[in-house]
Amino acid sequence: MGGTDERPPEGRYGRAADARADRGLKIVGAVLGALFVAMVAWFGYDYVAGEKVSAELIKFDTVDAGRVDVHLEVRKHDGAKGFCTVRALAESGAEVGRKEVRFDQPATRVDEVVTVRTTELATAAQVVGCTSD
Repeated sequence: MGGTDERPPEGRYGRAADARADRGLKIVGAVLGALFVAMVAWFGYDYVAGEKVSAELIKFDTVDAGRVDVHLEVRKHDGAKGFCTVRALAESGAEVGRKEVRFDQPATRVDEVVTVRTTELATAAQVVGCTSD
């Protein structure tokens, strides 16, 4: 009894065909994964590079119930023109003021303090977005 071979006969159960199918699936999965990563990278680059005008709110100062001063740092492509929309919010989250500010200066970086008129006391300010012409 010590001399019996426990291995199944070679080729009988199709192991070679399964290995070929597994290898093919791995190749297809790797190609699809690489294409997906490339697509995500392309859309990300296009989103970041495609923005010709963008702004960041540095700080805001609520002067009184009718006014808030918003300090913006605007970055734009050389020669790009456009505008950014800024809004002021009440404590409840309701919008109490909105202003569109044009940026036509030739500089690629502009620091500007913008006054937004409000209908009641503003407790927050935010940049809604920027659009280039």
